[in-house]
Amino acid sequence: MHADQQYIDALRQHNSQRIEEIYRNFAPGIKSFLLSKGAGTEEAGDIFQEAIIDVYKLAQNKSFTLTCPLEAFLLLICKRKWINQVEKNRRQGVTKPVDDGYTQVASKDDEAAAFYADTLEKEEIVIAMLQQISDRCREIIMNSYTDRSQQQLADELGLSYAYLRKKKSLCMAELISLVRKNKNHAA
Repeated sequence: MHADQQYIDALRQHNSQRIEEIYRNFAPGIKSFLLSKGAGTEEAGDIFQEAIIDVYKLAQNKSFTLTCPLEAFLLLICKRKWINQVEKNRRQGVTKPVDDGYTQVASKDDEAAAFYADTLEKEEIVIAMLQQISDRCREIIMNSYTDRSQQQLADELGLSYAYLRKKKSLCMAELISLVRKNKNHAA
């Protein structure tokens, strides 16, 4: 259990002071990240709000335990939501006239839907496999997806920069191996 479990407990208990703290501590950095990836100010705010709602829903499950920093977990959710939004916008991009034929539109929609379903399946496998690696590896990987530099992350984790890079590489290799094994078993 990570120290940020306190925020999960606050969501369960509807503790408004702690919930405000979540917004104060994490919203600016995550919104900044989303803006850097092309989201508008309103989109970034909406995505962060949706992520909080998702975490709230998870928190209602009494067995849910946060095993990484809340910021990294929220960032992962927000990145996934932003990618999904970008894909959705691409699919809705151009409206074809009726005389272009429905079969072409349907086949492109089917292809996009298959790609989307495949992407979600892969994300679910990665998230599930993250739970199977050591707490330290999970912490390193999750923290790597924040806006902090690798040097800053190494300092925060009490590691040397070189050791962090080596450990992250080993952890990613372990995660990739688990994902591949899981994918092969599912096929």
